[in-house]
Amino acid sequence: MPKDDRRVGLIDGYTVFDLTGFNPEWDCVYNVFLDARQAGKTIEQHVSDSHFRSKAAALNYGELLCRKPGDPGGWLLPPIDHPDPAHCLITGTGLTHLGSTSQRDSMHKVEDAQKTDSQKMFEMGLKGGKPEPGVRGIQPECFYKGSGVILRGHNDFLDIPSFTDDGGEEPEVVGCYIIGDDGIPYRLGFAIADEWSDHATERVNYLWLAPSKLRTCAVGPELITDQSFRDIRGVCRIYRGDQVIYDSGELLTGEENMSHSLANLEDHHFKYPQFRIPGDMHIHFFGTMKLSFGSRGTLQDGDRIEIEFQGMGEPLINYVQRVPPDPNPVIVRKG
Repeated sequence: MPKDDRRVGLIDGYTVFDLTGFNPEWDCVYNVFLDARQAGKTIEQHVSDSHFRSKAAALNYGELLCRKPGDPGGWLLPPIDHPDPAHCLITGTGLTHLGSTSQRDSMHKVEDAQKTDSQKMFEMGLKGGKPEPGVRGIQPECFYKGSGVILRGHNDFLDIPSFTDDGGEEPEVVGCYIIGDDGIPYRLGFAIADEWSDHATERVNYLWLAPSKLRTCAVGPELITDQSFRDIRGVCRIYRGDQVIYDSGELLTGEENMSHSLANLEDHHFKYPQFRIPGDMHIHFFGTMKLSFGSRGTLQDGDRIEIEFQGMGEPLINYVQRVPPDPNPVIVRKG
């Protein structure tokens, strides 16, 4: 969508109030946050005034949810992004959920009875991942996914790159943050997300976990500013045409279902000075308890992934897109 056509909407049921029509400077949530900081308010306080509903144009949310990128009349972008994608850092933590270790453990299982590194890491979280307030707990596994250029929105495509054979959904909740001028991370809210990794590559050797994460990912369709990150329940389904080829069953996330507290995960991310650069945006994945890898065949072009979490707005829908294989290496030239 062209930049001058961007809109920020305030959702109320199936009505979207066009905040950009009310204030043209609010063409992205990032700018709304900056304006809220100047007013000494949170972003939720800043956009919740009742006069917006009486003065802003109303759009049909149901119609927007059905549109795909490129459709006439507009479509849904990720609910949060940065005007300069290089200043949006997408990161995450793993082995944080009480049900997450079994699948990872099976990927890395050795023949003897020794514990895998995944099991050891998970048990460290159980022992020290929820410290008392003001105390630093044990650090989690962490990873880097990329910058804002890999970010996709609702109804967009998630790529299976040319250099790999498969992709895999990871249904999660992300925290959305902006670093203020004071160097303090401000959490704007949470959103549904699909972290989208390459579990086939990771299974070969767990030291390939880092490159398995360097893929597109999806966030949306809504930024939720009033959700408690305590006990969130959802489901993920993958469709091939009208057929369900994978159903996760109930997914559990939130602190009550995790081995780490939210505060501990945030501390161990933002403790690094390079993650507290004023003006930067952070989209941080908190981990998943279950994924489809090992229970279905290879994903195909057009497969539809739907992720829903209660209290997190409408489901996130994305489609699989396979990039044609290319065996040719990237050639670097002398500058």
